Amino acid sequence: MAGENQLENAVKGLIDSPGGALVSDVSKYLKNRIKLLVGLFIISVVAGFSLTKSVIKWLIEPERLPSDVNIIVTSPIEFILLQFQIAVSFGIVIIGLFLLIEALRKGVNNEAIRHRLAELELKPPKFSWAFITTIGFTILFAIAGLLYSWEFLTPMILQYLTEDAQTAGLSTEWRLSGYVGFIVNLALACVIGFQSPVITLLILRLGVVTRSQITQFRKHIWFTAFVLGAFLSPPDPLSLFLVAMPVVILFEIAMFIDRIFNISKT
Repeated sequence: MAGENQLENAVKGLIDSPGGALVSDVSKYLKNRIKLLVGLFIISVVAGFSLTKSVIKWLIEPERLPSDVNIIVTSPIEFILLQFQIAVSFGIVIIGLFLLIEALRKGVNNEAIRHRLAELELKPPKFSWAFITTIGFTILFAIAGLLYSWEFLTPMILQYLTEDAQTAGLSTEWRLSGYVGFIVNLALACVIGFQSPVITLLILRLGVVTRSQITQFRKHIWFTAFVLGAFLSPPDPLSLFLVAMPVVILFEIAMFIDRIFNISKT
């Protein structure tokens, strides 16, 4: 009996805590908005599916492929499955953006979130110029990553891999899903990697770490950048190097900016 009472008290305490109240509020929000979320997801998938054929056709145009490369499908349903995967991914992104906007709009005024942040000794974000600037630079560096991937990285790596295979006497016929996945993975890796200066300056500004601490572990950060590059980029050494090096360079630029303008105030 004593054990059951302790368990009941522990569960009650958890429910009454700011964390429990936050979970309850999120659960209520999802229950109230489930129809809207499902409808938005279905509309996004349908819209994405209708656009994927044009996007794939654009990606496989001859001027975007290395010489003597053919794109093939290896099963009757490969093309439609690829369309469906892209459409579902598009729907997930739209839902994620919608929930992020809702979290920013309503979360700041939520009592449970305020109490939870107070427990962690954190302040809720405010729509100040610093906040807007951070969002702006996040978008800017994401676009820069996409341009780097599309205009420089992808053509060069595709040409290198094609010539390497042709030198070995192999015919270069690529699966459609593999080709599109290769491009998407490179773009995603660059978009994430190009956020390194924003993340570095943000954690310095918030006091999460000090400049001396980052400097002390600089080699570890470089190593981590290459490890993440290996996970995010296609599995070849050239892709790893060309994805990881911009991350390291942008990180060092952020450290230089902090040293000049004393953003971390340390």
